[in-house]
Amino acid sequence: MIKKYTTDTVDTPIETTKMKPKNKFGIKIGPRRLSLLILVTVAVIGLYGSVHYYNKYQALTIDPKVAAEKETTRLVGILGELMELPKGETPTVATISDKEKLKGQLFFSQAENGDILFAYTTSMKAILYRPSINKIINVAPISINQSQDLTEAAKTTSSSKKK
Repeated sequence: MIKKYTTDTVDTPIETTKMKPKNKFGIKIGPRRLSLLILVTVAVIGLYGSVHYYNKYQALTIDPKVAAEKETTRLVGILGELMELPKGETPTVATISDKEKLKGQLFFSQAENGDILFAYTTSMKAILYRPSINKIINVAPISINQSQDLTEAAKTTSSSKKK
């Protein structure tokens, strides 16, 4: 039998060798390797985040006074932008959580829950600050009897905040 060669072309698939694409480093990356690489990357990032936040948590549980001092410093800085504060004195800071307990005291007549009381016992000055509107609500001198009342009010508001 004689074969005739015709010009008709038949589209037949050309057999190619299965080559995986290479990245710029010349390493073959297939779907399995890519998914494994992504999984390992996510695991490393998650592990780093867990260790980082665990260390921060440990630092706070070991010495909670450090966190309180940082918060006091931050609040005094904010208040210091609004008015001149006594120099060289760290105030007693308390957050009002139940204004009903302070109803009978004139200084706290405009107080709201969430307001912050700064009591400077050496300078004999009390400042009531509302962070929600960034304003000073009341400033008053502390008398000897009021000093005990303010200290008791600070303890009352701080203890009720912890509950």
